[in-house]
Amino acid sequence: MASQPVLWNFFRSSASWRVRIALALKGIDYEYRAVNLYTDEQLSEDFTKLNTKQEIPILEIDGIRLTQSLPIIEYIDETRPHEPRILPQDPAKRCKARAIAEIINSGIQPYQNTNVLKRLVSEIGEEKKNEWLQHYLTKGFRAIEAALAESSGTYCVGDELTIADLCLVPQVYSAHRFNVSLKDFPNVLRINAELEKLPAFHKSHAHRQIDTFAEYREN
Repeated sequence: MASQPVLWNFFRSSASWRVRIALALKGIDYEYRAVNLYTDEQLSEDFTKLNTKQEIPILEIDGIRLTQSLPIIEYIDETRPHEPRILPQDPAKRCKARAIAEIINSGIQPYQNTNVLKRLVSEIGEEKKNEWLQHYLTKGFRAIEAALAESSGTYCVGDELTIADLCLVPQVYSAHRFNVSLKDFPNVLRINAELEKLPAFHKSHAHRQIDTFAEYREN
C-alpha cells in the first residue's frame, strides 16, 4: 500500500496554498507538516536536507519528492487525470492559464517572499518597504486584469477551473494583507469571489490550517 503523501508548507505561503488547493480538488489526503517561515525553520539543517534551496512547498508523493508549486500542481493533475482537470486540454486555453499563473508566480509573488521583505526592512525600513511592495503588486495585478479581460468567464480562463485560479486566490489574499487596493481590478475581484465559494478553496484557505496563528483562525 502506498504511503500517504506529505506536504511541507506554511499556512500563509502562497506557493503552499496553491498546492493545498490542487490536493483538495483531487481529493488527495495528505500529512500536513508545518514549516514556520517567520522563525526561519526552512533554514534548519534538517529542512535543508529536504530542499537545498530552503523553500516550501515540498510534496512527497508516489515515492518521489517534488518542489516548486507549479510543477507540483502539474504532476498532480497529470498523474490523477480525473475531474476536475487543472490544466485545460485545449492547447490555447492551457497556454493562457499557464501565462496567468506565471504572471503571479514569477512576476508578483517573489516580491513578497519572507526573506525579501526581511532584507528590505533592514535596508530601507518598514514604511519604504510597504511603498515598494504596493508598487510592484499593483503593477502585477494590472497585468492580471488585462489578461482576464481577454480570457475570463466564470473563472480565469473560461468557465472551468485552471491552474491560474489556484494562483489567483492566494495572491488576492496577499494584496489585502499588504494593503494593496484592488478597486481598479473588477475581474480579479469577481473571479476571486466565485472561487472562494468552492469547497476545495474554502478548505485550503490560509486561515483554516493546523498551523494558522490563533489571531487569524476561521472555521
